Amino acid sequence: MYKAYVFDFDYTLVNSEQGIVMCFEMLLHDEGYAPVSRDVICSTIGKTMYDAMSIITGETEKGKLARLIRLYKVRYSDFYMTPNTHLYPETKPALTYLKEAGAICCIVSTKTRSRIMETIRREQMEPLIDRVIGIEDVEHAKPAPDGLRLIQDYFHLVPADILYVGDSLIDADTAQNGGVDFAAVTTGATPASAFATRPHTRIMSDLSELYMRKK
Repeated sequence: MYKAYVFDFDYTLVNSEQGIVMCFEMLLHDEGYAPVSRDVICSTIGKTMYDAMSIITGETEKGKLARLIRLYKVRYSDFYMTPNTHLYPETKPALTYLKEAGAICCIVSTKTRSRIMETIRREQMEPLIDRVIGIEDVEHAKPAPDGLRLIQDYFHLVPADILYVGDSLIDADTAQNGGVDFAAVTTGATPASAFATRPHTRIMSDLSELYMRKK
């Protein structure tokens, strides 16, 4: 086992697809943008809000993007995101298994820490998560390794102590840039075959493989 297991959030621990799609669809409609397919919206999950908003709306000017991101938050995601975010069935068993084995369990995500904490509190997961690093906590977003470095420094770990678990190539690149091992999980929009191009210790169909088998 590793000393620390660090997880991405969306599509790794939770399925937030419905909330994200709903919020973007309402924003596009209300602001007069053309509809975008669900697949396009889902393909942006895990990217920064600036990147996702630019891809979905076609806007590139920072001021326009900042305005749209604010509207997305205050009009829609503050109301609809967390109620439409659901844990995968394997999430709590996996975290419980790791904690009982003495591991540190953390989250590093491009989502805001405050939004992640809404789900953690609702699901009473505080005893299972030792630290959450959100986009507001880092200077550079993933795939920069800033979040992993914060975890490493806070718990006095070395890279070999950490396994990063995520569902996207951004997550794989984050692990590689941080010098830590990576385990892919295919509960997101990235197929298993895509991870063959990145270093990984395993490719899992879901998080049950963390507790159904040992490293």
